[in-house]
Amino acid sequence: MSKLDAYDNYLADNGPAALVIREPLMSVEGTDGVIFPATYAAAENSRVFAGGYNIDTFDDGSNICLIDSVGSQANRIEPIFDDRECDGRYEELVPQLRVQAGEKEVSILEAGHRAGDALVRCSELATELNAAFQAVLKGDCLPLAKSAPTSLVFGVWDSRDTQAKLPRLLTSTIRAFDVRKLTRSAQFTPATTYIDDGLLEDTKDKKLRDAYSERGFIHVPASGSHGGIIADGGVRRDATLSLSALRQTCRTTDPEERKKLQRYILGLALVAFTYPTTGYLRQGCNLVLNPDQTREFKEVHGNGERKDAQITHEQALEFAQAAAKDFGIGESKTVPFDKKLAKADLKKKEK
Repeated sequence: MSKLDAYDNYLADNGPAALVIREPLMSVEGTDGVIFPATYAAAENSRVFAGGYNIDTFDDGSNICLIDSVGSQANRIEPIFDDRECDGRYEELVPQLRVQAGEKEVSILEAGHRAGDALVRCSELATELNAAFQAVLKGDCLPLAKSAPTSLVFGVWDSRDTQAKLPRLLTSTIRAFDVRKLTRSAQFTPATTYIDDGLLEDTKDKKLRDAYSERGFIHVPASGSHGGIIADGGVRRDATLSLSALRQTCRTTDPEERKKLQRYILGLALVAFTYPTTGYLRQGCNLVLNPDQTREFKEVHGNGERKDAQITHEQALEFAQAAAKDFGIGESKTVPFDKKLAKADLKKKEK
């Protein structure tokens, strides 16, 4: 078996439905350490969600707290393919498309909506990717794979233009179970007593007092703010690579080209899937594997059978490199942001 056909069983019609990783995690401080989840803005109806931590509580009193969402995990993983990241280890796997926006070069791998992002629509990449989305609507993903292959792995929706939409093949989420929510309080003390020392005028004017507070000249108390959670039921990352979705969506008309396309996208997905995403997520949330619990890596078949899977990140990378060479990745380029295209894009909204 060569490197190229090493995972062809995943692309067969009767292949596994998915690969699934379940990783028990813990705070670097220990299983009872305090973790700071992501915080979210309130819903339009604050009775539905008042903002803060996303904790779902059930009738039996148990709850689940979202630590890192699907979108957040994707945004952490996708940039590894940027040649400026990870010492360029994965740069040969995808074309490097960038837009010069002011003084900053922004990679399409950083753009929130990927190939459907405003950054792309407002550059000369727009024509190329519009044609690619038009091909997707006709069932041909090959042009999109040549230009923006990670859009096929992490999903894309050209919602402002063609409406072409592809699902996420790879999802990863971190949740904490049976959590206790904490609050915290703090007191800011200025370096000196500016008003008492006559360095600033005393005042009862609220606007000026607020300015003193905002600029750090007076004492500022902060009470009852988010203080993290303790996860009595543990923390777990659940990641799924949907092979059945890959087989259904990553298609092109020529059977031989379709095999090359599916191997290429599978290679990228396996590299992303096996990439270690734990570690520092944000202030107060530094997660590591829990060595006392078993990490699961399974092939899940249509009949429900779950078999142990054994693919290391190095093996995934070797396969992805061979598949990318066989497929032939698209051209790398950096193009300028086009203000005229941006104005034209805004006019579409006005109609």
